[in-house]
Amino acid sequence: MASGVDAQLQVLAGEVSDCRRCPRLVAWREQVARQRRASFARERYWGRPLPGFGDPRARLLVLGLAPAAHGANRTGRIFTGDRSGDFLFAALWRSGFASQPTSTSRDDGLRLSDARITAAVRCAPPANRPTPRERETCMPWTQRELALLPCVRVLFCLGAFAWDAAVLLLARVGDSTAPAPRPRPRFGHGAEFAVSDYTLIGCYHPSQQNTFTGKLTDDMIDAVLARARELIDCQDAGWSRAR
Repeated sequence: MASGVDAQLQVLAGEVSDCRRCPRLVAWREQVARQRRASFARERYWGRPLPGFGDPRARLLVLGLAPAAHGANRTGRIFTGDRSGDFLFAALWRSGFASQPTSTSRDDGLRLSDARITAAVRCAPPANRPTPRERETCMPWTQRELALLPCVRVLFCLGAFAWDAAVLLLARVGDSTAPAPRPRPRFGHGAEFAVSDYTLIGCYHPSQQNTFTGKLTDDMIDAVLARARELIDCQDAGWSRAR
């Protein structure tokens, strides 16, 4: 089964990488790829939408905001090559989900175990601010990705934008046009929301604005990842008993 899932995820990744549905995002990501930051002037930027990355048998799906202009938009792997990714992958490593604490390039040997990472919007946005409409346009890619990940139990949402995307994503499981639930569950660090076989858990985004000011610390993200692991194990135990 895993090999079949792998093949389907590879097909999806290729389709995602060719997407040009959002003119504003296409123009920005490609401009950044041409006008490189001086410290990366010799590198060839990815400059395309970012597919998900990680274990096809993952029970944990990490959902971010969008690729960073000089991070994933440069390296071609989600959360790779920027300070947010440095913070996130170190936490995933401490929690046993990653094989190493750093993520610098697509060929650095990093492997995720029982986890996969994707984003609510797949292209780097100007000022790191995608619009709700762009999130809606990107939603079908995430719906297809989730459908190919039958073992996912917990969606680990990095920030309110990703949380709102996940709420809508799960509302549309089985109905691709369903509206978000009302009242909409509110995001918060450590907030939880259960839908069918899934649980959302919220975490402040590991942006420099949050990590440099202490709004999000190592201990805080470690605690939420520990809770995610607990939820995964509890939900799988219950699912096994039900069978």
